[in-house]
Amino acid sequence: MANQQVRWLSTKDASARLGVTLRSLYRFIDGGELAAYKFGRVIRLKEEDVDRFIESCRIAPGDLEHLLPPRRSSNGTEP
Repeated sequence: MANQQVRWLSTKDASARLGVTLRSLYRFIDGGELAAYKFGRVIRLKEEDVDRFIESCRIAPGDLEHLLPPRRSSNGTEP
């Protein structure tokens, strides 16, 4: 098995990759949803952990049905 080198992301890079603010990133870390490491005063995240977190947030089909307006039948009434 080949020795893989860890690719580290700064908090700024990780938040950009996720498309969220630094505040949201810190909330994910503090809530235990996303692993992070502190080296002195610097916080770093493993790229593979960020990618795994992204996949864990995937929305399954039908999960957002409660956000959609009620379906109407062809005659304009609710089913």
